[in-house]
Amino acid sequence: MQVEINVNGKARKAEVEDRTLLVYFLRDTLQLTGTHVGCDTSSCGACTVHLDGVAVKSCTLLAAQADGCSVTTIEGMAKDGEMHPLQEGFRECHGLQCGYCTPGMIMTAADLLKRTPKPSETEIRFALEGNICRCTGYHNIVKAIQWAAENTAAPMLADSHLWTNDVVVEKVVETE
Repeated sequence: MQVEINVNGKARKAEVEDRTLLVYFLRDTLQLTGTHVGCDTSSCGACTVHLDGVAVKSCTLLAAQADGCSVTTIEGMAKDGEMHPLQEGFRECHGLQCGYCTPGMIMTAADLLKRTPKPSETEIRFALEGNICRCTGYHNIVKAIQWAAENTAAPMLADSHLWTNDVVVEKVVETE
């Protein structure tokens, strides 16, 4: 079947099998490998992306379900070569160790900060309940999200900008 999905501000059209999960469409078809596959059961959150501005676990959605929708991945968070405030916060506060969970953590946190620009520590920890990190004790991840909230003047809208993926991919048609 053919799907057309706006990914990081760019319309993408491709043929996929009916059973193709969104995470594999992003990773294998579009070569956007920042979205990670951790568990395939929606337990770990490493595959979190934004679908029409809302954080979702892409290992539980078919690419066909995203047809006609807008998807933002971790690759779409930076704007004009500048890291998103959450990415800066993770760097500044040492919010990662191995980095495997980081894209999902950032996408989940961006969804939280869009809804709650100045969350409490409790609100942050509650929002991250669906994301697993096996390396840290979450303390620096929470600090990174607090840093981003404190160092951003306006609410952070992860999907408010356009980002292009200039990778040439076989069997994918970019549309205007």
